[in-house]
Amino acid sequence: MGGLQQIGKFLAAVGVVLALIGFFLIFAGRLPFLRWPGFRWIGRLPGDILIRKKNFTFYFPLATSIVISIILTLILLILRRR
Repeated sequence: MGGLQQIGKFLAAVGVVLALIGFFLIFAGRLPFLRWPGFRWIGRLPGDILIRKKNFTFYFPLATSIVISIILTLILLILRRR
């Protein structure tokens, strides 16, 4: 039973982190520090996919997702070593 409790705690922690990220993304447009010119590249990298048709727009931030993933991986590796 100890293994199931660990998995449950892990899933709860992941849920909390995802909820926090979701709230951050919802209110990101209202945060003044994200309006600085240094943060305007987020979501507009050359590898991001943008398809526009008459009544249809598809946007997938592929390159932005990769960059954010690398940054988060490096941060977690640094925190894990301590």
